[in-house]
Amino acid sequence: MQPFHIAFPVDDLQAARNFYGTILGCPEGRSTGEWIDFNLYGHQIVAHLRPAAPSTGGAAGATKRTHGNVVDGHQVPIPHFGVVLSPAEWKELAIRVRAAKIPFVIEPYTRFEGQVGEQSTMFFLDPAGNALEFKSFADLSQLFAR
Repeated sequence: MQPFHIAFPVDDLQAARNFYGTILGCPEGRSTGEWIDFNLYGHQIVAHLRPAAPSTGGAAGATKRTHGNVVDGHQVPIPHFGVVLSPAEWKELAIRVRAAKIPFVIEPYTRFEGQVGEQSTMFFLDPAGNALEFKSFADLSQLFAR
C-alpha cells in the first residue's frame, strides 16, 4: 500500500507539534515556521499554519463543526481523517489519548458489531479542531466489505 499525503490547517504550530509529535507519537519530518511534516503510521501529514480568524464567539481557534452524518447511531464529524490500525495499535492509541485527557467526540467502541464491516473506532479533535478517526478491524478483509 502506498502512503497517502494530506495537508490540513492549524492555528498553532507548537500545539500541533505537541499533539501529533508527543501525544500521538508521530515522528517529525521537515518543518518551517509555517508547516510541519509528521509521519502518521507511515503516511505523510502536514500541519500548515493558518492563523485563526477574528473570534466571533465559540472556542478560540477551533474550527466550527456544523456537519456530521449518523453512522451506527453516532454523529460522525465531517470532514475527518485518520488511519486503520491493527487491533493492538488501536487499543494502545486509545489508552494514550485517554491518558492525555483528550476528550473523545465518539468514545472508543465497536461499530457494526456482528455485521459486515465490524470495526473498532474512535474520534477526537486536534487542538485546531480537526477531527480524527482511528479504526481497526479484527478481520481486515472487512475494510471494503459490502
